[in-house]
Amino acid sequence: MKKPLLRYFRREFNAMGTPCEIQLFAAGKAAAMAAADAAIADVQRLEARYSRYRNDSFLSEINRAAAVGAAIEVDEETAGLLDYAATCYAQSDGLFDITSGILRRAWKFDSGQLPEQSLLDELLQCVGWHKLSWQRPWLTFTVPGMEIDFGGVVKEYAVDRAAALCIAHGIRHGLVNLGGDIKVVGPRADGSPWQIGIRHPHHPGSLLDTLALTAGAVASSGDYERCITLNGARYGHVLNPRTGWPVRHLAAVTVFAEFCVVAGSASTIAMLKEGDGPAWLADLQLPHLWVDVNGFCGGSPELGIPPSTGQKRQS
Repeated sequence: MKKPLLRYFRREFNAMGTPCEIQLFAAGKAAAMAAADAAIADVQRLEARYSRYRNDSFLSEINRAAAVGAAIEVDEETAGLLDYAATCYAQSDGLFDITSGILRRAWKFDSGQLPEQSLLDELLQCVGWHKLSWQRPWLTFTVPGMEIDFGGVVKEYAVDRAAALCIAHGIRHGLVNLGGDIKVVGPRADGSPWQIGIRHPHHPGSLLDTLALTAGAVASSGDYERCITLNGARYGHVLNPRTGWPVRHLAAVTVFAEFCVVAGSASTIAMLKEGDGPAWLADLQLPHLWVDVNGFCGGSPELGIPPSTGQKRQS
């Protein structure tokens, strides 16, 4: 029996503050749209549940408890996210910290001005995963005025869930892309890989590299958009939770893993580790690519990327 001829479909949508798309091959439009609809609905569900911009989100409910130093009981899905955040905190030696989002109150990247150190010092009093108590299913804030932000986890988690929903709907050839966080579901219908372009952090419209993927996920961290440049110095939005100031060594990191949530947290941790980031990535043994603020690059030979040799990346 001949296999049905698969047709290409693409759905674009906006979610989590970024342009998104689902590309897939299916036997017909009805099957393609059913898969895409299910995936998009779940992304929208997660956005509504964990958005810091919505007063009716569960994250806002958590942060209302945090503001007064109270405790709150969380559901199983949120508990899973908190467990993962705790793991990232431990593996990053405290640099990946979901309580550090409060520092954005000091950093206004559209203002063209740096924050006052006194404001950063005040906010840092409310930063630190070690300052809260997480004992499933209870999250307790011991310091009033804290807050948490799942921004470094939930979009990548949404990518993985969307891809899983596509598979559950019978899709075997597809790609989910939420603002550059990508999960691949098998090769294209003809067996060829998906071509994933990695943007250059400092040259809009230019690609740092192109990856050919038939499975797995890829995510990037870097000072791509939100930044301030003053007196020749670039201040990006990835903030060190110990100092309140932007990291300065790496400009961008891309990591490939089986799951997007792993790729995303690994790329962020590498950024936060600054000068130690490349060695940490090498020890992690996940395929990766990095470029520092001076344009020097390194990465994994298995992706066709030479290891760090002091070579400057051509844009």
